[in-house]
Amino acid sequence: MIWIRNYFKLLCLLLPVFGIAQETRQQQLFNADWKFHKGEVAGAEKTAFNDASWRTLNLPHDWSIEGPFSNEWASGTGYLPGGIGWYRKTFTLPANYAGKQVYVYFDGVYKNSEVFINGHSVGKRPNGFIPFQYELTKFLQPGNNTIAVKVDHTTFADSRWYTGSGIYRNVYLIAANPVHIAQWGVAFSTPDVSATSATANIKVTVANSAKANKPVTVQCTLLDKEGRSVATAQKNITVGTGKPTQADCSFTVANPALWSIDNPNLYTLQVTVTESGKKTDEWTDKVGIRSIRYDANKGFFLNEVSTKLLGVCIHDDAGVLGVAVPQEVWVRRFRTLKAAGCNAIRLSHNPHADYLYKLCDEMGFVVMDEAFDEWEVGKNKWIKGWNNGKPGNDGYHTYFAEWSDKDLRDMILRNRNHPSIIMWSIGNEIDYPNDPYTHEILNTGNNPQIYGRGYDSSHPAAARLGEISKRLVQIAKQYDTTRPITAALAGVVMSNTTSYPGNLDIVGYNYQEYRYEEDHQQYPNRVIYDSENGMRLSAWNAVGNNPYIAGQFLWTGIDYLGEAGNWPNRSNTAGLLDLGGFVKPEYYFRQSIWTSKPMIYMGTAPIPKTEDNGIWSHKPAAPKWTGTDGDSIRVNCFTNCSAAELFLNGQSLGKRSMADAKNRILWWNTVYHPGELVVKGYNAGKEVAQYTLNTTGKVTAIVATPYKDPLIDASTGLKQIEVTFTDDKGRRVYDAENPVTVSITGGATLLGIENGDANDTGDYHAATRKAKNGVLIVYVQPNAKNEGYSIKIESPGMQPAYLKTFREDSEVIKKLSR
Repeated sequence: MIWIRNYFKLLCLLLPVFGIAQETRQQQLFNADWKFHKGEVAGAEKTAFNDASWRTLNLPHDWSIEGPFSNEWASGTGYLPGGIGWYRKTFTLPANYAGKQVYVYFDGVYKNSEVFINGHSVGKRPNGFIPFQYELTKFLQPGNNTIAVKVDHTTFADSRWYTGSGIYRNVYLIAANPVHIAQWGVAFSTPDVSATSATANIKVTVANSAKANKPVTVQCTLLDKEGRSVATAQKNITVGTGKPTQADCSFTVANPALWSIDNPNLYTLQVTVTESGKKTDEWTDKVGIRSIRYDANKGFFLNEVSTKLLGVCIHDDAGVLGVAVPQEVWVRRFRTLKAAGCNAIRLSHNPHADYLYKLCDEMGFVVMDEAFDEWEVGKNKWIKGWNNGKPGNDGYHTYFAEWSDKDLRDMILRNRNHPSIIMWSIGNEIDYPNDPYTHEILNTGNNPQIYGRGYDSSHPAAARLGEISKRLVQIAKQYDTTRPITAALAGVVMSNTTSYPGNLDIVGYNYQEYRYEEDHQQYPNRVIYDSENGMRLSAWNAVGNNPYIAGQFLWTGIDYLGEAGNWPNRSNTAGLLDLGGFVKPEYYFRQSIWTSKPMIYMGTAPIPKTEDNGIWSHKPAAPKWTGTDGDSIRVNCFTNCSAAELFLNGQSLGKRSMADAKNRILWWNTVYHPGELVVKGYNAGKEVAQYTLNTTGKVTAIVATPYKDPLIDASTGLKQIEVTFTDDKGRRVYDAENPVTVSITGGATLLGIENGDANDTGDYHAATRKAKNGVLIVYVQPNAKNEGYSIKIESPGMQPAYLKTFREDSEVIKKLSR
C-alpha cells in the first residue's frame, strides 16, 4: 500500500534526526543539484571557484544529446558533439558519516574523467563504460566540501556508435566503517545445482583501514522472497591492517527455487561483518541459483534443460534521452522483446548501466557481457557516413595497454553475482579482416566481412590476436571461473590460423554461419554460437536446425544512434524496435519464429522485384490498408500457424499453407479496394489467431496512453506516454506525421519526445516533434518533491489530450511528519 511504503520512507529520513545512528555502511544516490559547464575552464577543480553562473542539473546527464545535430561531427556517433565538460557539487557530510571511510562511486563517465575533492585529484579513468570508486576521506573537511569532475570527449569520433558525453550514469556516496566489505567484495556462486539441492559458495573480502588487526565474524544468510532465512553460514577471520582478507563460506539450500528464463526466481543474500559482537558492515543484494553448461554437440543448457539462445544485441542509448536512460525505459523495451520470444541479451560492445543487469535478473534474460570493441590498435570509425570516405581511428586502443586488465577485472567484479550473465566476452570483431589485423589467408577463401581486398602487409599480423586473447582470458579467470570466456569473431577464417579461438571457452561467430558445419567437423570440441547476425531466415535456420549451435544474437534488438549513413541520417535502423521502442513489422516475423503461442500479423507493400535486399534488410509489411482503388498490392503475412486465409470485405482471397511458404512468409498479390482486410490463422483446421487492417480516414484525434508495468513505480517513476494519431473511429493512421506539442505544469519535467525517425535532425529537446508512422513517445519525469502535475498534448486541428496526476499520498507523509 502507498501509505505504508511512504511511512517507511519517512522513518528512514527521521531516524538520524532522532539520534538513532546506523552502524553499518550507508549508500545514497548522489545525483541531485550538480553544476555543469560545457567547455574547458581553468581552475574549475578548486574549492573557491565561482560556479554561480553554471547550469544546475540532476544526474545522469549526457551533454552530447543536447546537440545540435551537425555534419561537422561524426556519422559514427550520430552527428552529435563531443568536447569537454565540467561538473561540480558542493555538499555537507551527514553527521553520522563521522569516523567512517567515505567514497564516491561513479557507474560510468564518458570519458577521460578526472575527479577532484576540495581541489585534490583523486583519480582518472579513461574508459567511459567502466564503473569506478575513489576514497575521499583524507581530503574531506568540516562543513562544505566540493567535488569536481572533468570529462574530456574532445576525440568525438572515437566510437562506431553513439556513446554520449558526461556523467551519464548514477553516482553514489558511500560511507563505511574502517572494517568493511571491500568494493565488489562478495562473490556468490552455485557450483552444484539440482531440483532438490544446491550448494552455494560465498567469498567475502573484508578490508581494514584501522591501525590494528581485527578479528571479525563474517556471516552469510540467504533469504527467500518472503524474507525467511533458508540457509546460513559464518566464518571467523582476522583482517590485517591495510590487507584485505577473504572469508570463504558455503551452505546447502534444500529444494531451491531455481532461476530460469520463464521463472527468474531470486533470493536475497545478506552478508554481515561483526567485530566484538558489534556489526560493522552489512551488504545485501539479489542472487539466483542456477546452473549453466555448454556442449560442443548439443549447445547451451540452463539448469540441465537444453535452451536455444534467442537473442538480440543492444547499445546504450534511447534516442532523445541519449545514454542517460532511466531504468523505466528499459523495462518497456525488455517487455516488448520478451513478447517476441527473445530470451537473451548481448550487451554490445561494452559494460552497461548497473540497473540493466538487475532488470535482466528480474525479467528472465540471459546475458552476454562484453568488455571491448578494440584492443591495441584502433578500428575504423566513419566520419562522413558508414563505409563512406576516409575513416578515423581514435578510440580506446590508446589506453588499452595500461588499462585493459583493470577494466576487464572491474567489469567482472561488479557483475559476477548476476545469475543472468552466462558468458564474459573479451572483444567484438577484434579480428575484422584488415581492420586492423591481417593474414595471407585473406587472399583466398570466403571472407564476407573484410576491409579492403586480401592480405595487407601494412597491417598488424593476426598472430597478435592469440597473444592478447591469452592474457585477457587469464585475467578474466582470476576473477570468475564459473562462466565461459568468449569473443565475437568476424574473421573466423583468419582467426583459425591463430590460437585465438582455442584460447576461448566458447566461440561466437559474427555473420559466419556458412562456416558452422565445416568448423564443427574440424574443431569437434569447439562450442559455437551465433554472436551476431542479420534478419535473414537462412541465418536463423543455420542455428535452429543445428543442435550444436547454441543460439543467435540478432543485430539488433533496437535502433540506436550512430553507425549512421550520410547526413542527415543519424541512426542505425537495424532494430526490431525503433528509437521510441515501437515495434516494426520485422518484429512480428521474429515472433513467428521464436514463439509457440498462436500469432498472426500482416502488412502491405508494393509488389517487389526482389525478395531479399541484404543482411539487415527488413521484410516490408506496413500495418496499413490504404492506396488507390484498383492498384496492385502485396500482402505479407507472418505467423506460427500452419495455415492462413486472407479476406477482403468478407470475401476470401485464398488460403495459404506454411508448408508451402518460401522463407516462412505467406503472401498474396492482390488489388487494393477500400474496406476491411482480415487474415485468419489455422492449426489443424481450427481458427486460432486473427489480425485486421481497415482503411483509415483522416486524422481526427490524439490518443495518449501512459505505459504501466509492475516494475515501474506508478507515482515517482518516469512517465512514458505513447501518443497515437487516430481517425474518427479510433484507428491508428499509420501515415500520420502530424506535429505534437507538449506542455507541463506543476511538479514534472519534459525529458524529450522521440519519433524514431532516423533522418530527423531537429532540436532534440524541443517541446514539438512530428509523428512517424502515426506514433511517438513522450518522456516526462515527476520531480522528487512528489508534487502533482498536468500534461497537455496538442496538435493543430484536434482536441488536446490531457493527463493529470495528483499526489494524494504526499498528504500522508505530511501528516506522519507532524
